[in-house]
Amino acid sequence: MMRSMLLLLVLLTGCAAPVYQAEKTYHLTLLHTNDHHGHFWTNSDGEWGLSARATLIAQLRSQAKAQDTSVLLLDAGDVNTGVPQSDMLDAEPDFKGMNRIGYDAMAVGNHEFDNDLATIRKQENWVDFPFLSANIYKDNKRLFKPYIIKNVNGLNVAILGLTTKDTPFKSKMEGHTNTEFRDPIAEAALLVPELRKKAQIVIALTHMGHYPDEKHGLDAPGDVTLARQVPGIDLIIGGHTQLPLFKPDVQNGTIIVQAYEWGKYVGKVDLSITNGKVDLKHYELIPVNHKDQKVKIAEDQKMNGFLKAFKDVGDKTLLVKVGSTDTRLEGDRAVVRNQETNLGNLVTEAYRAKFNADLGLANSGGIRDSIKAGDITYETVLTVLPFGNDIVTVKISGKDLKSYLTRVLSELTPGSGSYPQFSGLEAEFNAKTKQFKKLAVANKPIDPKRSYTLALPSFIAKGGDKWPDLSTYGLQSYGFTDADVFKEYLTKTGDVKTSAFGPFGKVKVKY
Repeated sequence: MMRSMLLLLVLLTGCAAPVYQAEKTYHLTLLHTNDHHGHFWTNSDGEWGLSARATLIAQLRSQAKAQDTSVLLLDAGDVNTGVPQSDMLDAEPDFKGMNRIGYDAMAVGNHEFDNDLATIRKQENWVDFPFLSANIYKDNKRLFKPYIIKNVNGLNVAILGLTTKDTPFKSKMEGHTNTEFRDPIAEAALLVPELRKKAQIVIALTHMGHYPDEKHGLDAPGDVTLARQVPGIDLIIGGHTQLPLFKPDVQNGTIIVQAYEWGKYVGKVDLSITNGKVDLKHYELIPVNHKDQKVKIAEDQKMNGFLKAFKDVGDKTLLVKVGSTDTRLEGDRAVVRNQETNLGNLVTEAYRAKFNADLGLANSGGIRDSIKAGDITYETVLTVLPFGNDIVTVKISGKDLKSYLTRVLSELTPGSGSYPQFSGLEAEFNAKTKQFKKLAVANKPIDPKRSYTLALPSFIAKGGDKWPDLSTYGLQSYGFTDADVFKEYLTKTGDVKTSAFGPFGKVKVKY
């Protein structure tokens, strides 16, 4: 009897969580990724991919264990949308691959809402880690867990999830009725004091963006504003702006980090915690098999075999040639969101030509990659245009078109995904005075009384990415997605020539 009671006592003691000791120094490593966007497989240069990421994270965990350091692995959102083989499978390989790696939590990103709620719930069921967001509500109830508290070897770690307030403008949002994206900073201000009572360290896992010195333009405020306005956050692990922070940005005592995009890096934050004081010991972004990297990370073969089955399903229908180009078509985020590019011209010309419209328009945030010189496959088309937006037309008077373009060119400034690309437009415009020196369509000045036809993605026609809403003019839909229209144009054109799509500098804006 006594032996049984002793055994029970041992078992119960073994199950109890370790107790925090204030005088003890705790060592904690945070590994982090963000904006994965469907890149579960390596690219054509053998870069990135979940298989190499799995190997790297296993190595980092092993090193931490040898140094008596605890590890948490976190992702700052936007697992969805970007690679066709992932998109057509609702990101199943990505989520299940991340689950095998052993993530501890994920912030909900805006592009999770490119899917309906049933798909998001399905994705949650594929994994053992929680989706976190404190500021997303449906019918006045939170859609996700706002935070978790992890007992890590006696240290209570609070992880608070926050999502950009801009999500309704920066995702498809189809089918998401009565869904509200409240101010994440206000939600954090309410929750952080509560979390400070429950945990020795508070981490905000955010999908809000890093905007240096709060210069966020038309976009919603991000991590810097959060840190400056909400005291008590020790570390912000962020995403959304898809920028690498090779050095932490420390604001108001809060450490801010971000690990670029697509699994190109794994971020590593080493902290020590003593008597409630959190110290940053080391931070780095570790590259995952960049083509210029001398030492390559071996791919985890079990992970590779698991993922290949998913890739093979997509390859059967996607690796089909639809055209070719004799030059690189520029769609890199840092370029296409700041200036006219040949790819922006090509895409908008495809829209314009399909419907014999006067103007073709696109938001640069809808163009997600460049196209290398050589053959163009259907996979490439879907990688460049992954969102599946319908291309719609709208008829508008010359007078109203001038007003519309005044807003587009003055409000949708460089640096944001809202930045416009055009086909068929010639303009010289001063964004400060909101005056045109020149405004022409097809080499003719705009006639205020004439009707003009615009062809553009339904997303921005309805006010997405903070474009002016054209819904009141009556949008005509034909059932063709942006990728369908682009693919058809490439097939008809055959070879894209260097000189055909500029850039030409026909739209000049003085900011």
